[in-house]
Amino acid sequence: MAVNMGYGHQRAAYSLRDFAYKGKVICANDYEGIPERDRFIWEESRALYEAISRFKRVPLFGKPAFYLFNKLQGILEFYPKRNLSRPDMQVRQIYGLIKRGWGKDLIARLGKKPLPLITTFYAPAFAAEYYGYPNEIYLVICDTDIARSWVPLDPQNSRINYCVPNVRTYERLKLYGIKKRRIFLTGFPLPAENISSHTGARAWTADRAVSDIAYRLLNLDPNGIYLKKYQALVRRTLGKLPQEPNHQLTILFSIGGAGAQKEIGLAAAKSLAPKLKTGEAKLILSAGCNWKLKNYCLEEAAKLGLDQRPGFEILYEADKDSYFEKFNNALRVCDILWTKPSELSFFAALGLPIVIAPPIGSQEDFNMSWLIKSGFGIMQEDPKCADQWLFDWIKQGYLAEAAMQGLVEGEKLGTYHIQRIVLGEHN
Repeated sequence: MAVNMGYGHQRAAYSLRDFAYKGKVICANDYEGIPERDRFIWEESRALYEAISRFKRVPLFGKPAFYLFNKLQGILEFYPKRNLSRPDMQVRQIYGLIKRGWGKDLIARLGKKPLPLITTFYAPAFAAEYYGYPNEIYLVICDTDIARSWVPLDPQNSRINYCVPNVRTYERLKLYGIKKRRIFLTGFPLPAENISSHTGARAWTADRAVSDIAYRLLNLDPNGIYLKKYQALVRRTLGKLPQEPNHQLTILFSIGGAGAQKEIGLAAAKSLAPKLKTGEAKLILSAGCNWKLKNYCLEEAAKLGLDQRPGFEILYEADKDSYFEKFNNALRVCDILWTKPSELSFFAALGLPIVIAPPIGSQEDFNMSWLIKSGFGIMQEDPKCADQWLFDWIKQGYLAEAAMQGLVEGEKLGTYHIQRIVLGEHN
């Protein structure tokens, strides 16, 4: 189960679809027969989130308004470690809505065939527990650190199980009062099709991710600077590299669901235009399922003379499943993932170096810090000069280093671990 508020929660659920009942992911805020009152509450929440994300760019008023919104949803400082189990205002508001019937219809429908429930958003998990869902409840965390809003009113006695992507969220949940036996360190659920060619079995390998980065390194380290220094590591991890890359140098810029960073992507397109026209590089702008954003990018690309050029592409699909499928396929022949530090931060484990666009929201601040500390990503420079700094980084092997760091140190098998935990306890 997921919610269609941004792409993060749905992207995680999409990776888990293969062992969902009938391969179907339920959308908690947009299922057939949802009561109008429930739909209204969800729509108000999503509209506020998207409006605030866009409003941040408005001169004078945007940043102060976003600061206040971010404060309400902010993540408390981790140190000094202390008891953080007291529920905040947001949790109390959510439970106020649940007690008045929000989510009751959905849980009643699911209760007719009560399979283990996996959700990538906290509100359905709270509702399932409150209304006595008669099977296990699993909540998948989609960021490197989380606010108190991810934890129910009474954490000590909660029966919600948490699948967490990293040690920080594991430790954070303990501070919030969740019992250790309810927390599973699984990693983020990455798309199986990008990890392994053996996903039908219970034991995965990362052969597909390894094969993809082997070609990627040839584009990211054309001068061999990184490969000369870390030849032993590369051979031990990847084996013998191919003789030639199987694609041109490719940058994928993810604009985001609300289109909040379209100006950055288009500034990069303008800077890189000469290289895109000559075939020296390729830029993919990901517009998701936002047709207005797609059309806007097409119009701007035409002004730059990039329309119908093989070095420029807009990635768009009308429905989310088709979009995620197309996006995941693009990642396999992509060398650099340029994105705000959303749930896509975890895709560094595929051996993709992350160029970090400015974060939007408290959780993305923590994702950014995690990427940098882990060595998986580098903060962007001025996108108007992308043709300069990006290629300087490539010449020095910086992005090759980040790619290998992500592959070696990042958790790749989160989808498998979640599947094993859920099915292993019920089969």
